[in-house]
Amino acid sequence: MDYRTGTVARVFSIRFDDGDDFLGGLTELIKKENIRNGWFHVIGGLREADVVTGPREPVMPPEPVWQEVRNARETLGSGSIYWDENDEPRIHLHAAMGHHGDTITGCLRKGSKTYLLLEVILFEIAGFAASRPWSEEKGFNIVTFC
Repeated sequence: MDYRTGTVARVFSIRFDDGDDFLGGLTELIKKENIRNGWFHVIGGLREADVVTGPREPVMPPEPVWQEVRNARETLGSGSIYWDENDEPRIHLHAAMGHHGDTITGCLRKGSKTYLLLEVILFEIAGFAASRPWSEEKGFNIVTFC
């Protein structure tokens, strides 16, 4: 385990409308506002998403199992923001997406289109330096404190 102590800096309340590219729009905002470390919660709906629902087997590095969501889903999720070694923001979002009692839970990675509305509250974290570089050993980007 490794950790740092920080404080909440700015707080953003964000609305995504029907058809908006959620991950693309969030990435644009992160770059525009230069949010280097952050945590966010999302609630609302997605009509489209490509989700990793877990590893094929519990080994390192993991082989991801992908699932495409292509129908309206009620969505509740939480995620973090850190930048990688190429100075690009890396969003790590886990969400539960439900439709008529059928729920998919996973790591939302790409292809995210809003259904009706998504509300996001984003907390910028200040007071420490961190990044999310690629780890060859682990096979994914891992939070690293500087």
